[in-house]
Amino acid sequence: MDYDVIVVGAGFTGLTAATQLMKAGVNVVLLEAQERVGGRVEAQVFEDGTAVDAGGQFFCRDMPEVVSLAREFGRTFVKTYAEGDTTYFPEVPRGRAEAIWNGVDALRETMIASDLSDPALRTLTAYDWAQRQPVEDDIRQGFLRMVTGLWCRAPEEIAFTYLAANDRRITNTTSELELFLAGTMHALADDLAATLGDRLRLGMPVTELAISGDGVTLMTGTGKMTAAQVVLAVPPIMARRLSYAPALPPHLTRALDAWIPGMVIKLNIRFERPFWRDRDLSGMTMWNDPQGLFACDASRDGYAGLIVFVSGPLAATWHDKPARELETFVIEKLAEALGEEARHSLGIRMRDWVDDRWSDGAYSDVITSLDATDAEATMTTGMPPVHFASSELSPSFPGYVEGAIVAGKQVAAKVLKLSPGR
Repeated sequence: MDYDVIVVGAGFTGLTAATQLMKAGVNVVLLEAQERVGGRVEAQVFEDGTAVDAGGQFFCRDMPEVVSLAREFGRTFVKTYAEGDTTYFPEVPRGRAEAIWNGVDALRETMIASDLSDPALRTLTAYDWAQRQPVEDDIRQGFLRMVTGLWCRAPEEIAFTYLAANDRRITNTTSELELFLAGTMHALADDLAATLGDRLRLGMPVTELAISGDGVTLMTGTGKMTAAQVVLAVPPIMARRLSYAPALPPHLTRALDAWIPGMVIKLNIRFERPFWRDRDLSGMTMWNDPQGLFACDASRDGYAGLIVFVSGPLAATWHDKPARELETFVIEKLAEALGEEARHSLGIRMRDWVDDRWSDGAYSDVITSLDATDAEATMTTGMPPVHFASSELSPSFPGYVEGAIVAGKQVAAKVLKLSPGR
């Protein structure tokens, strides 16, 4: 065997798994198809060298793994500006906006508390379930808008039991937008990668796994590699795209087939100053129409800017259009909601994650198959010596960087348990 363990995919799950195994003395190598690490975490740079996160970015104090890792590498925390009012467009009276917000929270708690063993719930999408709830329509629409924004697919597509089970694992009591890193989340991925030295191989896509009683042989862009165990630290859909010999058993094939990618486009829009604060606005902006559009303040020392997320079906619509048209559309929407100064940006950095070659989408894959209630458990069990691991499968904060780190530690512990002599 060339290695004890090969980890495929250098997002935070793969980086964490590989570093944990290395620390335990395992002969491990981490293969990454791209020429960078981070997976769905990526940075872009403005002309003056200012870096911004084009992918995963935000976290909060209730996410201990991210907090600990950032402190370990001496990264500077930035508290997201949240003073002032949230902007709703079209405008909603303040009292009603608060009532809608509270109603959406209550509806979310009702969803989380659902009895997921109830057979009737297994036939419902998130949209179907919301339609059955005895709430006012603006609260129902607010809930559906939240689902679109956070899970990046239409509620009509998402299996309700998956959504409820997924949301139970998102346990923060402070806003998930509470914090970000001054030097970008992607720089933290680079920090972790640097500890691996030559155990990290970039530009090494894996295309096929041949599984035998002796271990696993991987076909890569440069030839064959062998290992006693393999960790596929990639999103479910990326794992589905690989070839397996022999073919995966039916229960694993069904589990992989249950997922579709999230769809999001992220724009960092730079301004001379955070002009929205002059009107006692936080910069957080929610659009009722179109659904799937959300903005927040991402300013820090020396940089003033807003992040705009285009999510779900709206992202799919804009994915096939020229980027310049989307930028014009977003600036127009910001001007309507926050004022004419929004038209005077100093630059825009956009990252379209829809149908991404190596991550398939963002923020995470989601389950749409209504009868795939055991898909996550099936993948977590895996088929040793092949193990599946990703933020989607995390027992804590699935779909977040926090969840990716937890998943990486979890799979590393599993691999060590199955390693001879350990």
